[in-house]
Amino acid sequence: MVFGVAGADERSAMRGREDDAAMAEERATVARAQAGDRAAVGQLLRKYGPGLYRSVLLPRLGSEALAQDALSETYAKVVERIGQFTWQGVGFYPWLRVIGLRAALDILRAKKRLLVWEAEDVQREIDAAQTQTPLEQTLSDRRDREAARRRIDAALSKLHPRYARAVRMRVLDELPREEVARALEVSPATFDVLLHRAVAALKKALDSER
Repeated sequence: MVFGVAGADERSAMRGREDDAAMAEERATVARAQAGDRAAVGQLLRKYGPGLYRSVLLPRLGSEALAQDALSETYAKVVERIGQFTWQGVGFYPWLRVIGLRAALDILRAKKRLLVWEAEDVQREIDAAQTQTPLEQTLSDRRDREAARRRIDAALSKLHPRYARAVRMRVLDELPREEVARALEVSPATFDVLLHRAVAALKKALDSER
């Protein structure tokens, strides 16, 4: 039993050392980025950009195109403002996430459309944003995805099955437009109309829950 505890303690200490090493490496990458190394900036964005897109932008904007726009704007802001970043011992991602939320908020206010969150919801998130440890950030991202999925699932259950299937396949599962059109046995042009109506119905269902 004593050996088992010692082994667990040793593994925990090893993970702690690995985390410290990873954090030190990330801090060095940030320092290079702030010194003007574009490759270092790219390394940070490649590491965290996909997760930001899946966990933060797409759930809040409900549209691949809008989420991509927000991601592009986030990247541009990071390049512009990397010198303003201050290392606080919790990594680069929390700062990047807030920039992403602000980009999403700008799009929501400009487009006046949303599938899951309203602009006010995102503003509250920004106001409440605090520095988090990497583990806390991972848990937060998981909650983001799960909350968005539960909310959409509840709204989809109120739609016509054909509308719900169109949204699930194209928006949630991100299947190609032509593939979804074939599955629904319609032309791509007809599918575009169907999806537009499905999204409008989904938004109405979501609004009714507020």
